[in-house]
Amino acid sequence: MTDKTKLGSVSMEVDDKGIARLTFEHPASNSLPGRLLAQLADTITAAGADPAVKVIILQSGGDRAFCGGASFDELIAIKDLDTGKRFFMGFANVINAMRKCPKFIIGRIQGKAVGGGVGLCAATDYCIASQWASVKLSELAIGIGPFVVGPAVERKVGKSAMTQLAINASEWRTAQWAKDKGLFADVFETVEQLDAYVSHLAERLSDYSPEAMRQLKAVFWEEAQDWDTLLEARAERSGELVLSDFTVNAINAFKQKA
Repeated sequence: MTDKTKLGSVSMEVDDKGIARLTFEHPASNSLPGRLLAQLADTITAAGADPAVKVIILQSGGDRAFCGGASFDELIAIKDLDTGKRFFMGFANVINAMRKCPKFIIGRIQGKAVGGGVGLCAATDYCIASQWASVKLSELAIGIGPFVVGPAVERKVGKSAMTQLAINASEWRTAQWAKDKGLFADVFETVEQLDAYVSHLAERLSDYSPEAMRQLKAVFWEEAQDWDTLLEARAERSGELVLSDFTVNAINAFKQKA
């Protein structure tokens, strides 16, 4: 049997205008096992430090789901608190890498985003989606909670919308709902329109002052200076809950249906 946590990849291509396309992909709806989360955080950090990079586009492979969130195969294998915390720190590290990156990150969201995938959307600086990009925070349904991604989502959509997503964990919200709440800046009817606009915006930004963009991004994120410690504490909370019988049974039930 193939170990799905070993599958998937993270890659980055930089064109002559300094536009970096950072792509992650995984055969299970672009879910993110810990190995890919670590690669994603490292690649974002490297792109931020590369003077040849002017702007970053974060995207996933394929034409269906943007991101299926945490890898259930990896979640079900967690047997102790340290391992659980380490796994959820993967999402914390990616969000903090996006926050600290001095380059603007444009999110290209072609399809559904669930759990940690919604956190990735929220941690981008400008997020653009297709009409197929429904969102859902499903963590409560398996006995956890969107603790790690919560600060990023709440920063974008506010406490009220974050509460709706977190409590109604089994219901998808449309891309238009996400736009109305501020998670998405624009929503397009087709992926072709989405790609055209993402490229257009990235090219415009690549002509702007890198220093001005760096300082502007620092201002945008200035209220999040404590997130290194905040997200670590949230990761520990999630790592404890994932060990519960409720969560183990819920994940096994989900995997049987899949």
